[in-house]
Formats: sequence, structure tokens, C-alpha cells
Amino acid sequence: MPQANLDALKFLLERRSVSHKTLSFPVPDRAGIDAILTAGARVPDHKMLEPFRFIVLGDAALNRLGGVVQIYGDQIGQDADKTAKAVFNFTNAPLCIAVVASLKPTDMIPEVEQTLAVGACCLSVLNAALASGWGANWITGWTAFETAFLQDHMGLSADEYVAGFIFIGTAKTEPTDRKRPELDAITTWVTE
Repeated sequence: MPQANLDALKFLLERRSVSHKTLSFPVPDRAGIDAILTAGARVPDHKMLEPFRFIVLGDAALNRLGGVVQIYGDQIGQDADKTAKAVFNFTNAPLCIAVVASLKPTDMIPEVEQTLAVGACCLSVLNAALASGWGANWITGWTAFETAFLQDHMGLSADEYVAGFIFIGTAKTEPTDRKRPELDAITTWVTE
């Protein structure tokens, strides 16, 4: 019989993202962030291509990006409400780990497999932050895929995008649980 890690299983069964709207200081220190990133990078990654990389954005960088997002959104004619939401996302939370999808050109590993590894990396970063006791939330939004913005203001290449902005901080309020999927509605059992 396998040895169960009951603490890990309990965490996974009860994990709950914390709204980025409720995050404030303090935030993890450098050692805490390194532990979160180490866990984040420890995902299935066929042929070890590392189709992801991290950008750690501190409070000053997030505030700078919030100002730039306002200007950029106005320049491209982005919906004013979407721009305001993006500005808030950047300026509200005190720390963010941007998980950058940096897929590698290869005939050996399909792009979709690399993309799935990047998604797994986002979830691992989120779960590591939550398991460390911090509040955390995975957000994307239009800025995650806006190539010119990402190149000019976050140093991404033309073929990269942000798979997830993982906002991290101290939760001001305890999150409530939400409706979860009905397993019977999404599960098919094949026994023969």
C-alpha cells in the first residue's frame, strides 16, 4: 500500500485562491520567493525544454506598469473598463510573479505539450505561494497577450506571452469557498 502524504492531499482538497483585490503587505522575502519559484519550476517538462521563465515584479515595478498600462490602453483604444481593471491589477497587489510562456522551437515536443507544462508551472507557483501561507491569485487579462506592451515594458520577445500573473501578498480577508464541479457530471468511468 502506498504511503499517503495526508497533509499535501488535505491542502489540495481545500486550496482556495485569494482574490488579488484583497492582497497587501507583507510579502515573501527573497528566500520565500526562491522557494515558490523552485516549486513552480518542478513540473512535468518533456525533454526538459523549460518552456517557461519568471519575472518577479515588486511593488515599484507594478506601480510603474500600472501607469504604463493606462497610457498604452488609451493609445490602442482598449475599452476603458478593461484598461482600468488592468491598472488596478498591477497597482493593487504588492508582489507578482509573471510566468512567461517561452516555448522552444522543436520537432520533438509539440507546442501544445509545452503549453501544458507552462500551465502546470503557473498552478505550481500559485499552490506553492498558498502552501507557504500567502494569499495568491492567478490572473491573465489583455495585457498578458499584448505583444508590443510585453516587449516594450517587460522585456519579452515577440514569440513570448504571459501565461499567468501570479499576484502574492497577505490576504486582508479570509476567502470563502466557491461552487466546485460535480464530479459525476465531468467523470466517465471506463472499466472494461
